Order: sequence, then C-alpha cells, then structure tokens
Amino acid sequence: MNVLGINAYHGDASAAILVDGRIVAAVEEERFTRVKHDTSFPLHSIRFCLDTANTKIEDIDHVALSRNPRANLVRRASFAVGSRAGRAMAADRGASLLKTMRARQTIAEGLGIPEKRLAAKVHFVEHHLAHIASAFYVSPFERSAVLSLDGFGDMISAMWGIGEGTKLRIMGEVGFPHSLGLYYTAFTQYLGFPHYGDEYKVMGLASYGEPEYMDEVRDVVRFDGSGYELNLRYFRHQLDGVSMNWQGGPPTLGPVWGDGMTDAFGPARSGSDEPIEAHHKNIAHSMQKRLEEIVIEMTSELARKSGLTSLCMAGGVALNCVANGRIRPDTPFDDLYIQPAAYDGGTSLGAACYVYHHKLGHPRREVLDSSYLGPEFSEHECRQALETAGVSYRRLEDHELFDHTAAGIADGKIVGWFQGRLEFGPRALGNRSIVADPRRPEMKDILNARIKRRESFRPFAPSILESATGDYFEESYPSPFMLLTYDVKKDKQNVIPAPTHVDGTGRLQTVNGRQNPRYHALISAFERKTGVPVVLNTSFNDNEPICTTPEQAIDTFKRTKMELLVLGNLVSER
Repeated sequence: MNVLGINAYHGDASAAILVDGRIVAAVEEERFTRVKHDTSFPLHSIRFCLDTANTKIEDIDHVALSRNPRANLVRRASFAVGSRAGRAMAADRGASLLKTMRARQTIAEGLGIPEKRLAAKVHFVEHHLAHIASAFYVSPFERSAVLSLDGFGDMISAMWGIGEGTKLRIMGEVGFPHSLGLYYTAFTQYLGFPHYGDEYKVMGLASYGEPEYMDEVRDVVRFDGSGYELNLRYFRHQLDGVSMNWQGGPPTLGPVWGDGMTDAFGPARSGSDEPIEAHHKNIAHSMQKRLEEIVIEMTSELARKSGLTSLCMAGGVALNCVANGRIRPDTPFDDLYIQPAAYDGGTSLGAACYVYHHKLGHPRREVLDSSYLGPEFSEHECRQALETAGVSYRRLEDHELFDHTAAGIADGKIVGWFQGRLEFGPRALGNRSIVADPRRPEMKDILNARIKRRESFRPFAPSILESATGDYFEESYPSPFMLLTYDVKKDKQNVIPAPTHVDGTGRLQTVNGRQNPRYHALISAFERKTGVPVVLNTSFNDNEPICTTPEQAIDTFKRTKMELLVLGNLVSER
C-alpha cells in the first residue's frame, strides 16, 4: 500500500511517502526551489517521493493532507463572522482552504495527468493530529503521552493526549486566539527579527541576557491548569487579524504584537540596523525562561494525567531545544521522542502515518531514528559537478578519507561535508554539514563572519560520539536530531569552547555508527588524532536552504572561505 503525505499552502511545504508502512522518502519543497520555508504546492517533493519509491502517482492508494478545512467549523465561523480580525482574514483563508480542497486537481495538473487517473482516496488530517502522528507513530514507544505545541493550524495551537498502538486519544487542546508559538513569534518580531522562522535566533540571543522581566512575561502568558492563556492586551492578532502569505514562495507574517508590549517593555527594536542592547537580551532571556516554565508545567501535568513516563512531542515549539532539554530532568517523563522535522514540514509524514495507522488500522513497522530521507547523488554525479565547475579534486578510499579529513579539521580547516541522503528537517546532521574544530575558541566567530555571514551571537552545535555524551555533558540521554540542549561539564567547556554557548550549554547531536556510519567514522578519526570525540557542526548553506545537490555544495564552497570540500569520497582543497 502506498500513502503519500503532503503539507501544502503553509510554511515548509513538503511531501512524504509510506510504502507498506515504511518511510521511503520525505523532503521539504525549499530544498528544490531554494526558497526558504517555501509555501508552494510541493510538486518537486512529490515527484522525488514517487521516484524514490519507484512508483507513479496512479499507483498511490491514499493521499493525506495535513490540513482539514472541515475541522473546528464552529470556531472558524465564529471567528470569520464575529470579529474584525476574522473578516479581514476571511478572503485569504478562504482561498487557501479552497486550494486545499482542490488538491486532487492540483496534483494531477502538476504531474501532467488527467485527474480521473488519480485514483487515490484523499484524506484531510487536522493539523495537530498530523503533528502528533508524525512523532508517535515513528517513535520507539508502544504507548506514550503525546503533545503538539505550535503557532496555529486549523484554529488550534496545542493538542495533547495518549498514543497507544495504532490509535491516538486526544485529551485536550488550546484554540485561537491563544498560542504559545505566537507568544514566541510576537517577541521575535518585537525584538527586530521580522522574518518567518526567526524564532531560533531569539533562542540563541536569550542566553546572553538576565531574567530582568520575569514578572512582565508572566503577565503575558499563564498556565491554566492544563494548557495556557495569553493576556491579549499584548497582542493584536485577535483584533486586526494577521496578514499572511501562504500562496507560494516565502511565507510572510504580519505583526502580531500589540501596544501592551511597548507599555511593558519599552519601544520595539526597529530591525537589524539598530544595535542589540542589554535590555533586548534581557527581554529575550525572560521570554525564553517563561516559555520553559509553561512547557514544564504542561508536560508535568500531562505526565500526571496520563500516568505515563514517555512523551512524544511535535510542533514548531518542539524545536526549542532549550525547553526540550529540561523535560526529562524537570518532569516525571523518563523518555522523550521528538522526530527531526518537528515543525510544519513534518506534518506531511504525520498525515501519511495518521491515515495508515489510525484510520486504516495497519500495524506500526519502524522507528525513525535517522533523518536521512531526502535526495542522494552518485559519485559519477559528484564528479560531473566538480568538473563542470572547474574544481580540481582527488578520490580517497574510506581508510584514507576519514583520517585525512579529520587531520584537516584538527589543523583548523573548515570542511564542507556532503554525504549520502539529505536530512529531513531543519538540522544538518552529518550529511549536509560544515564541520570544524571545536577546540578553537575563535572558530565560532570565524564561521559566523567568513562562512555563514550572520549575527555574531548565533551558536553552533557539537556533534559527539554517543558513547562519550556523559563524559562531556551533564546528561547522557541520546539526542540524535539536535533537539536537546544540555549543560556542558565545567571541565570540558575549555576543551570544546567553540560549540559551547555563552551560558555553558550545547545543542548537541549524538552520533552512533548505526545511524550514520560515515559521520561516526569521521568523528572517531578526529578523536584518534586529538583525544576529543566532538566536532563542531553547522548546516551546509549560506543564508539559503541547506544544500541539496553537489552543484549547490560546490557553489557554496567557492563563494565562502571553506578550505576543504568532501563529496562522498571526492576531496577538493584550496
């Protein structure tokens, strides 16, 4: 049985395909179009999934979309008719929902076939059910608590319950206008970061601040016993609506913060030209800490109500690795699973899983413990790309390659590491990574200035051999998808200063030989040379989506100041 999942007309459009319950492919549309967070209908992603599964659209049995225009109709109608904001947004939302309902026609037209040849049954899966399904059905747990925390989807911002076997039982939700994701977005905009997806910048900035504004942020959002409630005087989305673009290309989101923000925190930072002052850092720190408090209160209560000790999380807020890192130490949950594409891009996978398991009742087949579900390229294709670009190279066998690359890293060289299948989700996890020496304190500033060309406060990640995690961090629980932040042990902070954040933490990726044997071999070679089982890892890109093709990797190598490019076994050096 073939099930195609689609996230469309929303940020991070994507597609995923299940064949007899196994995940064959999953990818975001931005990786093909090169438009960050692309909202276009994901035809490139659909074609890739079909090609990887060696099937045709006519052979798809079920199509699952991660939106349900019929969900929460009373809430939708009340908002659309009963408020100025609803009336302002009705036209845009109506057009988007109509396109979703016409998905069968859009797929057929995009793939160049008559609609009547598309025999698949089309399912519309509520947004947060798709989020929850994307985590639970690919987790290692037969039974667990489930939680989705997001901005908004189908008028809901959070949903929680229990997953057991093939079924999900929902216990509660938070609806419009209250949203923990929108809480974070409002402060992100207020602090001068206006672009869709900029929240991760504020998470990095928060570590530089102090908890000066905790009383104020506790007035902005409060825990209500199971979920949360916004103090709406700090927001405008419930009054004026939110200008949004989900109709193709990059998503845009208009301002959502209101006059209450300036009353409580002073004038907003106007943008990148205005310096980041201490009070901006303190606001970011306080806001982040309040998010963590709410997440801990919610998950603690969910543990109490469910009586379970394992939790599966998804949604955009589940990318907040600082909050995630506190769940196991600070709540009754002993085990935590967050899949690598926890944001909206992952709902294509979730919609497909929900239909296959919950609706059709098929048993679960596998655990998603690696993110390598995207395109890959042969050595011949990599050779052609290098030769076309006029870049000289040589081929090294594996026993030479890992030692040679590790020696380059140890000598201070910055390496573009391009291997195997592209990662699904926003994190580069050793197949499309830029790798550097974690022992050099100056490496963070060098990478931010020379390679990434981004704000100096942005941190980088340590990739560590899983077996050594407890030697370097205060927690040893595996973090294969770079979605947990742990304290770096005091005696190791000077050993790996480059990926250790200013507050003594690291957003780590644990690596074992089964999940990624080549990346594991590289880090092991670096450990043999230096005694340190850690490399610094950042995504292989430069203010663009992560590189998909060898051509994009070569272009990034040529226009930045990397010293070494490794495409499979092909090595190019400046």
